Amino acid sequence: MKIITGNPGTGKHTITKLVSEKLGLDVIDINKVAIDQRLFKKKNGTLDVDVSKLKKIIDKKVSRDSILVGHLAPYVISSKNVERVVVLRKSPYKLQSIYKKRKYTTKKSLENLGSEILGITYYDAVHQFGKKKTVQIDTSTRTISSTAKKVESVFKKTKTSEDTVDWLQLVLKKGDMQKFFPY
Repeated sequence: MKIITGNPGTGKHTITKLVSEKLGLDVIDINKVAIDQRLFKKKNGTLDVDVSKLKKIIDKKVSRDSILVGHLAPYVISSKNVERVVVLRKSPYKLQSIYKKRKYTTKKSLENLGSEILGITYYDAVHQFGKKKTVQIDTSTRTISSTAKKVESVFKKTKTSEDTVDWLQLVLKKGDMQKFFPY
């Protein structure tokens, strides 16, 4: 099984659609499964997912010929059947406008931006699946097509180099810590 994960707004679903069509893989959308199975509670404008119940359902759905997509991937799948994991990353400065268009609350935006800046999803993916299986790709300046091609090459194991992503240094350099971490 292959996984595409990352924070909201990094391009997970767009890229998964293209890559799954190209490689002939079934898509398992974690968010869709959680919603279809009603494994969430609405709380302060967000959906809190029952990860332990979701994990049991996801485990039954995965196969070698599938791509699992969603930001909860590191928390709902065990590493045993995972071949490769791609963590899509995007500059927090670009994500801000995406979250604004999606009408995220300030709190939800700051939580997701903080997570991206600190590399939480990448860290958790490496911790869950291992460094050798996990590759991060910066989608900030890539086209959808070039991102999809890079993900395909990672999944085909023809290219395993990952992008260097350090948003924290960028934010520090610009003096924007208070902007992203106001509390």
